[in-house]
Amino acid sequence: MEPAFHPVSLQEQSEYKELLSQCPQITSDYSFGNLWAWRDVYGLEWAWREDLVWIRQTKPHVCYWAPVGPWHQVKWSQRLPHFFSEKSSFTRIPELLARSWEDIPGLSLEPNPDHWDYIYSVPELVELKGNKFHKKRNLLRQFQKHYQAEYVRLDPSHIEQVLILQTEWCLWRECEDSATLEKENEAILATLREWQNLEDVFGGGLRMDGNMIAYTVAEPLDSETLVIHFEKACPTYKGVYQAINQIFLEREAQGFTYVNREQDLGDPGIRQAKQSYNPVRYEKKYSGILKV
Repeated sequence: MEPAFHPVSLQEQSEYKELLSQCPQITSDYSFGNLWAWRDVYGLEWAWREDLVWIRQTKPHVCYWAPVGPWHQVKWSQRLPHFFSEKSSFTRIPELLARSWEDIPGLSLEPNPDHWDYIYSVPELVELKGNKFHKKRNLLRQFQKHYQAEYVRLDPSHIEQVLILQTEWCLWRECEDSATLEKENEAILATLREWQNLEDVFGGGLRMDGNMIAYTVAEPLDSETLVIHFEKACPTYKGVYQAINQIFLEREAQGFTYVNREQDLGDPGIRQAKQSYNPVRYEKKYSGILKV
């Protein structure tokens, strides 16, 4: 019998994070900050059943994400057919879980590269050494040469300035003409509205003359990896994206080995931008159909 679902809630975030920490592989999708940001956009719901949290997406159609919890303790060949009595779609299944599901009768799986997370070395993105980072390093130097920006760690007193920058950014990029950018803007606003109540989400910004010109929103995934959820900047400052990327990691990523910059969703422009920072690997994910 399918578990009873209800909307993702702030009140259960600590319990959720405890179960998430027991997953052998944690991709960007499953951080609580990500679930909360995209909760309304995707109509995300969850159900707590025994030792797992099941996640369901209801917009634009119903599909299931990977369950969260101690995967290695679960007999999946019994659990999945027990919960799902008709054809069900799954998405964003981390590779290690997909391997555990390969022998489940009636389940077909296939890689979904559009959802693969880009993983980078924190030291590499801080130091920007070598020919592969030549362009990034030059843009960072140009920014540092021409602008005396102030770095701030985001706290509630900065949220209004971040909101102003986000509004201006949407005007520059004409978000109202792009369903993708409109949805992302909704996710960003959901995060900023609950900034004080999201336990692990934090960020940094660059200011010029008292105005926010760039910001980053991040969250730890595990003891080694930090995920960047959102990063926006004023395009009139040349090199500003390279600056917020490098400065944020230099100031805030001490102790982390890797930074996860999420997926490209199949967008060629986003893919090119993410590849230009030279990922060291990808966190692979799969989609699946269960016919029982």
